[in-house]
Formats: sequence, C-alpha cells, structure tokens
Amino acid sequence: MSILTALDLFTVGVGPSSSHTVGPMRAARRFVSELTESGQLDSTARIRVSLFGSLGATGVGHGTTNAIIAGLEGAAPETCDPALVITAMDRAVQTGIVTVGGRTIPFAESDFELRPMTRLPQHSNAMTYTALDADGQPVFSRTFFSVGGGFVESDDEIGQPAAPTDTTLPYPFDNGDELIELCDSTGMSIADMAHANAVAIYGAEVVDARLTDIWTVMTNCVESGLVHDGMLPGHLNVQRRAAGLARHLESQQTADAPTEFANEWLQAFAIAVNEENAAGMRVVTAPTNGAAGIIPAVGYYAERFKKIDRLVIERDFLLTAGAIGTLYKRNASISGAEAGCQGEVGSACSMAAAGLAAILGGTPRQIENAAEIAMEHNLGLTCDPVGGLVQMPCIERNAIAAGTAVAAVRLALAGDGSHKISLDTVIETMRQTGLDMSTKYKETSTGGLAVNVVEC
Repeated sequence: MSILTALDLFTVGVGPSSSHTVGPMRAARRFVSELTESGQLDSTARIRVSLFGSLGATGVGHGTTNAIIAGLEGAAPETCDPALVITAMDRAVQTGIVTVGGRTIPFAESDFELRPMTRLPQHSNAMTYTALDADGQPVFSRTFFSVGGGFVESDDEIGQPAAPTDTTLPYPFDNGDELIELCDSTGMSIADMAHANAVAIYGAEVVDARLTDIWTVMTNCVESGLVHDGMLPGHLNVQRRAAGLARHLESQQTADAPTEFANEWLQAFAIAVNEENAAGMRVVTAPTNGAAGIIPAVGYYAERFKKIDRLVIERDFLLTAGAIGTLYKRNASISGAEAGCQGEVGSACSMAAAGLAAILGGTPRQIENAAEIAMEHNLGLTCDPVGGLVQMPCIERNAIAAGTAVAAVRLALAGDGSHKISLDTVIETMRQTGLDMSTKYKETSTGGLAVNVVEC
C-alpha cells in the first residue's frame, strides 16, 4: 500500500458498495488500460469476468455486475452518471455488446461467472478479468482484489510492502500512540498534522478543494435523501423512510425548542444517506459505502445543532476522522468481507466520534478516547446483508452507529482523556475478531439475518 493520508479515506463514488461497486468499477477500468497497454485489445473478441468469494455471493445484489460493465466502458466512480450505472448490465444484455477502449465486443450474461464458494487466499473480494480471442483462447488476464473502501490491488500488489517513495510525510504515524505523542511533542492538533501530511502529497490547493468537495457531496446526499420517497431497488421492496421521518420531525419541531429532536434528526440524516447509497446514487466512501451515512450524519448534526461553522466541518472534522480511519485501514481492515461490519460501521463510528470530539474542543487524548469507546462497542459486529443488498440491516445500523458516536463523545468529553483501554488495543482486537469470525458473517449473506429473515 502507498502512503495513506486522511484524504485518501474519502472518495466520491456511487452506491451501493465501495468494495462491491466502486472497487470493481475501478478494477474494470484498470483492466482495460492494462489490456490496451499489452497490445491485445485489438485481438480481444470477448471478455470473461469471474467473481469469487464475497463478490460471487453478494455481488449481483451489490451492483457489481453493473459497475464492471460501466467500468469496462470507461465510467469512473467519481464522475459517472449513477442512473446509467444502475442499468449498465441490463443494457449490455439487451444489446449483446460492450464498448471497450473504443471497440465493440460481443457480450452475454454468461460472460460473468459467479464462484461464491471459491475464496482466493489473498482476500474474499476477488475478481479475474480474462480477454479471449476469436478462438476462445485467453490473450490477457488479470486478477484484482477489492480490499475495502474502494481500494483495489492486483494479485502482485496485495500483501506487499509499499513501494519506495521520495515523499516524506512531515508527521508520520502508524498507530494511535504515535499520533498522541506527535500531538504532545508538536503542540499541534490531529487535524493540523493530517492537513500537513495531505498537503505534502497533493498540495494545499488540491487538499482544500477536495475537502470542500467531499463535504459538499456528503451534504447533498443527506439533503437529497431527506426529500426522496419511494421503493429502494431490489426484490426486498424496502420503502424509503428518511423523508417521512423528516416530515414528522418538522411537524413536531417548535421554535422555542430547536434542538429538542436533535438525536432523532441525527438518525434521519444517517438513514437519508444510506437510502441514497442503496439506490445507487452519489455518495462518499466514509470509509466505505455500507457505512457511508455515519460521518455525514454526525457532521451535519454538528453543523445544524451545535452551530459548528461549515469550514470547521470541512477541515477539522473530516481530517480528524480521516486520520483515525488510516489507523483502521493500516492496522486492521475496513472491509466487511474481511472483518465483518465492525470493519465498516465500527470504523466509521470511531472516525465520526473522533471528528466530533475534535470540533467540540476535545484534547487529543479525549479525541482518542472517543474513537476507542465508539469502536469498543462495535466489536464483533457481523456483516450479514439480507438478500445481498445494502439495505437490511445496513441502513438502520448506520443510524444507530451515528448515535453511538455522539454518545462516545459525551463520555469522552466528560473525562480528562485518561482511560484504561487504548485505541490501538481495540483496533488490534477488531483485527483479531475479524480473523476469528466465520466467513458466513463476512458479507456472504450465508449466515445471521441474511438466512433468518424471510424475504417477502
């Protein structure tokens, strides 16, 4: 893995899944680029895609096939039209073609092979792209792994140490203890150091513009979800609830008690984002799509009910949350297929708690304490989406985790920052728990609620 900054955890994409939608779209684009560079594009008569493990088990429900078709045809998560992505597979089946690198190539639904019972040893989210010539012989093949949060690694990259780089971060840290030590020695905030590290990679102008763009997309996602009614895609026939919740809360709100229903609004904000995500709309991986509602909800809550300035949200809230997120990405996992939902919702809850503690005036140790409390009470959380869709229990789970993040901050700010269990300890515990967790609870829809809820 290359150098990781707070900014890298937040990328603009589309729903419903960072690992099953955004990652496969990026992998498909990369395959086409490498196929073209190999000189084999002109001899390609067909492209076959094999989806292994969790991708094979829940990929269709997560929009993986749509994302791959869109990616093969050049779409990028950051700039694509979500409405075109969610219909990409149907279009390809109906027309019998895909346009790859400017070439029209025949396509059939059978060109996708689902192999849910085959888990490649490197990671559960594996996909192999193979280009075949007119005789059906392979001319080029690549295997990629969607390792969570939209990150993609090839079979010769995964598990390997980062390539040497000339860039040196001004404030490098690999764990929570090192982060706190840097705060003590420099007198700087976590956000200030995270900003400096990101600037060292991308430059100040790019960093500040991207932070503004990230919060704008998050805000738009909350607000869009609060006004859209209707049925979510898929066979579960799940009705959107955020808009109805918003109407109910507005009818109950009084001018003399503007914060009376702040906690209820917090949950409505999270549900709004995750309903947009489930509908395949524009969201920000935070740090994943399945957990995309928690950080925006907490930030929107802070802006609306705590009267925190938007620029403070964009900078200090997002950068602090992102800095904590890099610890989970580096030392454990943010992939539901690898660590269960504790790796997605748990990480996002911890990140949101850290960000909120920071903008409410918490010290570095109180911030670390808030992040630790939030994850501690998400340990062991399974990833068992009903029907392979990012809807039940995912949408409500984000709402509950947003409340947990706020509660963790209240507890942390009530103390002086001293605590018995460190953030590094809960991150390592989460990693170990993910290793011990049965595969059926790691985004395969073969256990838990996924098999006990009657789909009707």
